[in-house]
Amino acid sequence: MWAFACGAIASGAGIGERWFPIALGVLLAGPLLCGTSQAVNDWFDRHVDAINEPHRVIPSGRMPGQWGLAIAIAMSVLSMAVAALLGPLVFAAALVGLALAWGYSAPPFRFKQNGWVGNGVVGLSYETLPWITAATAALGHAPSTRTLLIALLYGIGAHGILTLNDFKSIKGDQQMGVDTLPVLHGAQNAARIACLVMAIPQACVILLLAQAGLQTGAMLVGVVLALQLLCMIRFLGDPEGKAIWYSAVGVGLYVTGMMATAVALGSLTLPAPPLG
Repeated sequence: MWAFACGAIASGAGIGERWFPIALGVLLAGPLLCGTSQAVNDWFDRHVDAINEPHRVIPSGRMPGQWGLAIAIAMSVLSMAVAALLGPLVFAAALVGLALAWGYSAPPFRFKQNGWVGNGVVGLSYETLPWITAATAALGHAPSTRTLLIALLYGIGAHGILTLNDFKSIKGDQQMGVDTLPVLHGAQNAARIACLVMAIPQACVILLLAQAGLQTGAMLVGVVLALQLLCMIRFLGDPEGKAIWYSAVGVGLYVTGMMATAVALGSLTLPAPPLG
């Protein structure tokens, strides 16, 4: 939802009469497509969740039989029906996102089996894809190369966000053969990788904003990144104990920087004020 809103704002196109399709796009990106991806993941991860989080609705038995799978399928159909209302471009983007959501969790692909691949897929589909889709839908054509690159950078940085989520399930992932970064490289090294993967793309965004003459935006993202770096020091001191804390604080700062970037980019295309 946040990435779609960022894309719409970054386009610089006036919302005006387009508020309804933009709001519908936010609904599609968030509760529908993101919700679908969670439903799919809950079903195909039910055996891992039985070890890590047995209280969840499927492993606890509160949702019996194949209801979890049925919900994932029903939400997929509903998502594509809503996407069809927003035109062929959004429908195609939603179809790609939905395919990645199923491929992430479901065999035979099950991208999540490797943390490098799975986290990359989710980062690009959660951040880059909705950002570009919203900007293109708002403009009626592809956004600038700068906007495309920044959307890609934030998607790459989200790889680190997904790694943070893997710290809470190390035990079950090890038993079930899910090679997340904490399983592959150990908690300390995975924490270092997550921090670097989140920080470097944001530093590149700062440079791109400064190059475009968007000094205020660059400064705001710089402040947000500096605060994250301070939080990273605490996180690296106890990765397993502080992963949930850093997910809340660090990711909140990360997406704040995304919105600051979107507002800055949007100002590039705003009409100049009338003279006199």
